[in-house]
Amino acid sequence: MNTYFITGATGAIGAALVPLLLKEKDTDLFLLIRAENKGNLVERLGKLFDFWGFREDDEKRGRIKAVAGDVKKPYLGMDRDIYQKLSEKCTHIVHCAGNVRMNLPLEEARSCSVGSARHIMELGRICKAKNHLKKIEFVSTVGVGGRMQGVVPETWLTSEREFHNTYEQAKAEAEDFIKPYADEGFPITVHRPSMVVGDSKTGKIIHFQIFYHLCEFLSGGRTLGITPDTGATRLDIIPSDYVAGVIAWSSKTEKTRGKILHECSGPDEAILVSELKKRVWKIFIGHGERLSKPLSIPVWLFKSILPVIGLFVSKPAARAMKALPVFFDYLATTQGFGNEQTRNGLKEAGIELPGIDDYLETVVNKYLGYKKTKQAA
Repeated sequence: MNTYFITGATGAIGAALVPLLLKEKDTDLFLLIRAENKGNLVERLGKLFDFWGFREDDEKRGRIKAVAGDVKKPYLGMDRDIYQKLSEKCTHIVHCAGNVRMNLPLEEARSCSVGSARHIMELGRICKAKNHLKKIEFVSTVGVGGRMQGVVPETWLTSEREFHNTYEQAKAEAEDFIKPYADEGFPITVHRPSMVVGDSKTGKIIHFQIFYHLCEFLSGGRTLGITPDTGATRLDIIPSDYVAGVIAWSSKTEKTRGKILHECSGPDEAILVSELKKRVWKIFIGHGERLSKPLSIPVWLFKSILPVIGLFVSKPAARAMKALPVFFDYLATTQGFGNEQTRNGLKEAGIELPGIDDYLETVVNKYLGYKKTKQAA
């Protein structure tokens, strides 16, 4: 019997992972969920069941135990008795939880990333000492490369580097924290996904995250059709089902022990932002969105007129524009993310990297459908 302990089940990757793991009849799951009280815990779990399509009579429900907690706290914020019971049976740990806000104060970002890594490894050490720990899947981000130029390799990164934001820095420090455990022989695999989007086949995602806000911006809908000239900058995106599939497979094999896996499109398959802009605009128009004809101008000029644009758009659009400086920072970086080793390792598992032509329209249409439904409500 396998018992998985999963953090971040309410996030894009964790929510895609749970149904895959439950395909194995000998698998039970403990899901750590932040909740104010028992009623809130039941409510949040119910929303997850709805997302997964688990009906009341679905046997999968019986193999899931929701536990209230917080990855930033000692014992992961769990009741000590529950923590003890978990440590006696947990065979797999999957740490997906994380705060993706880019501009948190550094100490707060460290609490989310490094602090949670510390508490995860404390549980891992107990389970290993009891001889039933099989694997730890630790979800990081390709952003740990920071401002490295060229291609970020599929290896532990030990060189000094600068970062775009506190999120990247804290995630990099979390990797630094767990590396000695991997060197010591802990069965750890580090996963570095790029920007996660919806399911490649259905477009389904539990939360519409950064990519979808970026699409709104690239469509020109929030800036009167005016967008910055992005030049040769590329955007690496990856469907949630691909990332979840890799993690599920990795958790069942020793071959990935101690390795870094890059769940990303890679330097050759990442889409030019200028091309993404054109395609997003067409998809939005095809969905009935009212958009001005796009006009690209130099980044420096776009930055200078942003305050003026803000005077003529809606308040929500003006608020959303405040997040654009983060995007401008990435435009100044020429960077790709290596994935050749990961892709080669996945061949035997039959896991293929989907091409962006196979899912871009699907995931954007899913978002636009949701947006239209919300506006009509």
